[in-house]
Amino acid sequence: MRNPFARSGGARPHASRPAPDARIWGRNYTGPAPWIFGLLIVLLLAIGSYLAYTKELPWSTPDYEITATFENSATLRLGNPVRIAGVNVGEVTDLALEGDVAKVSFSIDEEGLPIHSDAEVEIRPRLFLEGNFFLDLFPGSPGTPEIANGGDIPVTQTATAVQLDEILTALQEPDRRGLQELLEGYGTALTYQPTGGDDIDQDPIVAGESAAKSLNDAFVYGGDAGRGAAVVNTALLGENPHDLSGFVKGLGTTFGKLASVEDDLSDLITNFNVFTGALAAESENLSLTIAELGPTLAETELSLRHLNDALPSVRALAIVSRPGIQELPETIDAATPWLDQARLLMGADELGGLSQLLRDASPGLATTAAATRPLFKEQTALARCTSKVLVPAGDIVIDDGFSVDEPNYREFFYATVNLAGESQGFDGNGPYVRFQSGGGPQLLQAPEPAGGLKNNVVFGNGLAVPGGVQPVVPAGQPPPFRPEVPCADNPVPDINGPAAAVGPSDLTAATP
Repeated sequence: MRNPFARSGGARPHASRPAPDARIWGRNYTGPAPWIFGLLIVLLLAIGSYLAYTKELPWSTPDYEITATFENSATLRLGNPVRIAGVNVGEVTDLALEGDVAKVSFSIDEEGLPIHSDAEVEIRPRLFLEGNFFLDLFPGSPGTPEIANGGDIPVTQTATAVQLDEILTALQEPDRRGLQELLEGYGTALTYQPTGGDDIDQDPIVAGESAAKSLNDAFVYGGDAGRGAAVVNTALLGENPHDLSGFVKGLGTTFGKLASVEDDLSDLITNFNVFTGALAAESENLSLTIAELGPTLAETELSLRHLNDALPSVRALAIVSRPGIQELPETIDAATPWLDQARLLMGADELGGLSQLLRDASPGLATTAAATRPLFKEQTALARCTSKVLVPAGDIVIDDGFSVDEPNYREFFYATVNLAGESQGFDGNGPYVRFQSGGGPQLLQAPEPAGGLKNNVVFGNGLAVPGGVQPVVPAGQPPPFRPEVPCADNPVPDINGPAAAVGPSDLTAATP
């Protein structure tokens, strides 16, 4: 390019023109090129836009992240928000398919913590006509344990919003037609009035009633049964996740072990033969039942047609289940060593021999149990007498002039210990000082218990005249004894009542 300031022949510019400005591009400019400034401006705008949209640095990782298991993840996408009570507290970070379920990982900001073990999460749309889904998270109850970083919310605590296409395709024309026919047949079955022949083998309480009337009657008696069934179903769920599936798996293992015990199964076949013989004895009733199978099959044919229409879905399920079935051989190979060890455990040297010993001991144990029934009856009577009469009577505090404010059973043991102590002869005085009493300034007299020819009165000295006797022993007659009344039915003795009153003493002051 020709320099406009150069003369022909390379002469310098005319001296009257100004010198070039080095700050202007193209005039001996030596600084950075203008495209570098433009590139820097574009990069700054891109970085600012990214930070304004994501609100985080690209190399940063969330401090808290957990996973939730869904039956399906709908149209959830990475970056969809996570909300608690309508406030954004995180976003979806990963989506993965594991078998028939979807694993969704999402982060939670610090203001959304803590998340508890009973937390629930649902995929919900932000728009009425679907799209822009988000995770609606309920953080759980404060009293439950917290989910650690990397924990999982099970599929039983997740839900997916119903898709519009699922609503629109729920009832296609064949399904609607089948539903109409099903409802029509069901209505006919409920309103059908039975004939006399139909009521031959029916319970008299439902004779002449339609199915609808009998169903209404069943609700009267089914309340308690339904409540009990609900309790049983709740118990079958177990206390922890997968308890029911573990029970079913264990039940399958049990039946597998039963199949290996051929001798016991042969006994089962023998008993089944007896059972079929009992059915043969009821051949007339069975024939009446079989006669009713024709109308039943006619009603069933229509349902089978609809079942045939549902077979494509079953085939699809079979296709989806094929990968799991392909894993069965490896599972069986892994379980074979365990089965071998379990087979040895069931041998005659282990549990098999133990079961044989138990079977031999069972007749003797049964005879012993039958023989001990009268003993248990007597033990029951003794226990009832002890708990209802003897123990309450022993707990009563005797209220007399020498009361120690202790139950009388304790006073009995106190007296036994004191008697044993005072009657010991461990020193030169012997038991006389501690146990044998006698002497005193007061002369006492009492009737001779055995009588006599000359003296009908006996005399002795004491410290004082006795104030009385408690309780008074009935004269001439023993306490009432009623063996026909069970001990447990007797009232608790009134130890402080009228029978325990103080009576006069046989010892009286004697005249010298």
